[in-house]
Amino acid sequence: MLDASRTNYRSFILTMRWARRLMLAFWLALAGIGGSAEAPPGAAPGFDAKVATDGYLRRLSPEQKARSDAYAEGGYWLLLWNFLANVAACAVLLETRLAAGIRDRVARLTRFRPLQTALYWMLFALFSALLTFPLDLYAGYFRERHYGLANQTLTGWLGDWFMNLLVTAILGSPLLMALFGLIRRRPQSWGLWGSAVVVAFIALMNLIAPVFIAPLFNHYTPLNDARIVEPILRMARANGIPVEHVYQFDASRQSTRVSANVSGFLGTDRISLNDNLLKRCSQAEIEAVMGHEMGHYVMHHAYKYVTFATLLVLVGATLLRSGIDRGIAWRGRRWGIASIDDLAVIPLAVGLFSTYLFALTPITNTFIRTQESEADIFGLNASRQPDGFAESMLKLAEYRKLEPGPLEEWIFFDHPSGRTRIGMAMRWKAENLTAR
Repeated sequence: MLDASRTNYRSFILTMRWARRLMLAFWLALAGIGGSAEAPPGAAPGFDAKVATDGYLRRLSPEQKARSDAYAEGGYWLLLWNFLANVAACAVLLETRLAAGIRDRVARLTRFRPLQTALYWMLFALFSALLTFPLDLYAGYFRERHYGLANQTLTGWLGDWFMNLLVTAILGSPLLMALFGLIRRRPQSWGLWGSAVVVAFIALMNLIAPVFIAPLFNHYTPLNDARIVEPILRMARANGIPVEHVYQFDASRQSTRVSANVSGFLGTDRISLNDNLLKRCSQAEIEAVMGHEMGHYVMHHAYKYVTFATLLVLVGATLLRSGIDRGIAWRGRRWGIASIDDLAVIPLAVGLFSTYLFALTPITNTFIRTQESEADIFGLNASRQPDGFAESMLKLAEYRKLEPGPLEEWIFFDHPSGRTRIGMAMRWKAENLTAR
């Protein structure tokens, strides 16, 4: 009798121990704790957002971090070299009187002044592109391959370079035709009217480029995997985005970078994500990235950017007119330029406006960075995937410095730093765990 009682008691104790273990396993799984050492920080009681952020940042090895930092810091210098190369190309065209020579040549080809303007712009785009080609080749091809970010062959890269030149030449022609028409008809107020034309052009390009220009460089096809598409479309419908399909494009033929966008207007709205995102990211990461992109669309960031650009263009037009007048008075005879409505003034105008935009780099970066931060918050609320968001930031860290200094981030970063964005996601996670 005593032996039977002891046996029953031992069985009861063992049963209770296994029950406790099972319940503990259940709660650990629910909280996201356990598993491999590579798992993201868990959501246990007492979850610390800073500790979780540091845990994600440690996922990059010192070698990976050093490589990312080197790529980003080299990019800072490229901003300067690109600016200097473009200004130098304009200076060469002016000082060699090639700018005046092109003007004379197109004047002999046709008497129709708008056509002269279009032809001049196309030839200017060609000559300036050839003058800056060595730097473009280094920055766009050899440097990208050195850092393991490019998949493209040299032939493929040259094809895209030429297509970009063709698009610039064709789309810039009507813009320049309109601007020079205004300069001739409104010599006193062309700056105001010209600003309106430029802003309208920026707005049009900003809205239609992903739908009509991007397909010139990549092949877009409907994404038919319901496991990926349905959560994205549910998120879109929940946030009032009128789309019925999701598209993928073959960015992997050019690079290893992940990206996506939500774009369009007047019935051209579309959701697009590249095949690198599909191949390299989990479902949680995909949803987090798409939530961010939907944030840009829902919060009308494209239209807000156009408003910001309007202010920049208005100020720039005033400075540009003064700069052109001073330049013509200083070396107009040497360059063969008589007045502001002379087509040969285009290199001078491009050089001056490039200088203006270069000086505004910290301001434009801050505006864009603020919009990106807003989209981050929207994406976290829409997708509810803080760990997916943090994981995707580690992939962006392949070419974006994770932990820049405050001044460095203010000047050079048009997105929040990786530490800032992961920290934001972990704070969102901590607050939502507390709420639950």
